[in-house]
Amino acid sequence: MTEIEKYYNKFNEEKRLNSRHGKVEFIVSMKYIHEYLKTMDNPKILDVGAGTGRYSVALAEEGYDVTAVELVKYNLGILKQKGSSVKAYQGDARKLKRFKDDSFDLTLVFGPMYHLHGKEEKVKALSEAVRVTKKGGIILVAYVMNDYGVMIYGVRENHLKESVETKMLAEDFHIASNPEELYDYVRIEDIDEVNKEVSVERIKIITPDGPANYMRREVNALDEESYEIFIKYVLSIAERQDMIGAAAHTVDILKVCK
Repeated sequence: MTEIEKYYNKFNEEKRLNSRHGKVEFIVSMKYIHEYLKTMDNPKILDVGAGTGRYSVALAEEGYDVTAVELVKYNLGILKQKGSSVKAYQGDARKLKRFKDDSFDLTLVFGPMYHLHGKEEKVKALSEAVRVTKKGGIILVAYVMNDYGVMIYGVRENHLKESVETKMLAEDFHIASNPEELYDYVRIEDIDEVNKEVSVERIKIITPDGPANYMRREVNALDEESYEIFIKYVLSIAERQDMIGAAAHTVDILKVCK
């Protein structure tokens, strides 16, 4: 069993996604997903690293043709138990051999890049997403950001000195990509380097959660009216470039150019 499988067998992904702060990411991401789906005729959607099906099941319930791939059997089991029309398979984002070239109109890669370490592994996953997506199709790729890691693990959890001593944190405060760690944190320039290796054109890059993950307790405690205002705020800053690198996550929205 891989470290990722061990982690997700214990981690309650459903609880995170259904929390107030977790819903922020979902609401904002779905807004952009719908923005591109509405331009397509009978689109076929692929959700790579689908987890427990938060996005794939929701999209299937809207009537879309959705296929999901998930590495972790435990997560896949939960997805299948939801009884949706999603065609769900176990698989690795770097090896989508089950699918032919140019099979999908829109592809989501919302989990794999968090856990694939280094440029080479990320390029493999993005290359496969490009291969199975039609020319002119859309790929949305999520990443977890470097400075969020510094602030949370380094400052809030008090590991700054330790991280510098072990060289996990470089002199320029770039977190080292270490396969022994579960997450791989990136900067915008790291994402740009991955994109250079494949046939894609960036449409835009957004933050789907803004400051939500820095203030989970406070967001979760908001009353309904205040929460709706907070969602509007995050939507208003989603494309602001001065906010993106500091957020917990980014979503890179790409057009396939092969």
